[in-house]
Amino acid sequence: MKVSLWRAHRLGEKPRRTWQEAVVRWVQEKDHKADRDKDLGKLRWLDGYFGGLYLDEISRDRVDQVGVLKKIEATPSTANRYLALVRAILRAARDDWEWIDRCPRVKLYPEPKKRVRYLSREEAALLLKELPPHLAALAEFSLATGLRQRNVSYLRWDQVDVARRMAWIHADQSKSRKAIAVPLNDSALSVLEGQRGKHSAWVFTYADKPVDRTSTKAWKAALGRAGIENFRWHDLRHTWASWHVQNGTSLQELQALGGWSSFEMVLRYAHLAADHLQAAACRIDGTIRTQSIQHTPLRLVRS
Repeated sequence: MKVSLWRAHRLGEKPRRTWQEAVVRWVQEKDHKADRDKDLGKLRWLDGYFGGLYLDEISRDRVDQVGVLKKIEATPSTANRYLALVRAILRAARDDWEWIDRCPRVKLYPEPKKRVRYLSREEAALLLKELPPHLAALAEFSLATGLRQRNVSYLRWDQVDVARRMAWIHADQSKSRKAIAVPLNDSALSVLEGQRGKHSAWVFTYADKPVDRTSTKAWKAALGRAGIENFRWHDLRHTWASWHVQNGTSLQELQALGGWSSFEMVLRYAHLAADHLQAAACRIDGTIRTQSIQHTPLRLVRS
């Protein structure tokens, strides 16, 4: 250790840093991330493969092997989330902390584009009927506002102003880390009226506590009874966004309503808003048939 410190001080060599040192610094610097707990879960799994290594021992081959192992036990998209985290930490060690001079290139697996999964109004009504009351209230409010599950589950009465028809999600509660103003329509206000008096602090509760988990056996059973397949709780947000776009809400308005940090996030719903292009599509109506008639050669009839 003394020799290493001397060489770093006198010769300008960088001391060797371990993967675990990098992880500790990463977690400290990213303490503000909304999905920090998810990162911690990934890092615990990765520790089994990188925990005893120095950063300069993490090669492209090692990273690829870890990606293959995760893909085997999960899916390519899940493996990509782990690989992206490894890449982010190694790049921070190289570019921000200057602990290493180079890092291996991390290649992600190709992911198929997924269709936006949303319910029709008839399917949504059937699902709400099958859900137990505490989940039905959460789901109906989600369909009315488009809020993410955690924002609905931990909504407090002091974040709601019924008179002004508004609710607020504070910056430290939102995924984008920006405060979100939530206009309340009649459907949302109706749900809130049904929750009034059930708890003094929290809007939605079960057994006098906020409903932390929604993807429960009761949720899955209700989906089965309603005949709805391949549908997650987060797809309620997709349903809300799809209904908005289909009813004329612009993508710019949708971005503001949904609290998305980038416009690219709402482009997935663009194909549902093709009605406004109908007039443009009709501008060339008849041109092909007209041109074909104009260019039909005259035929001489012999007597």
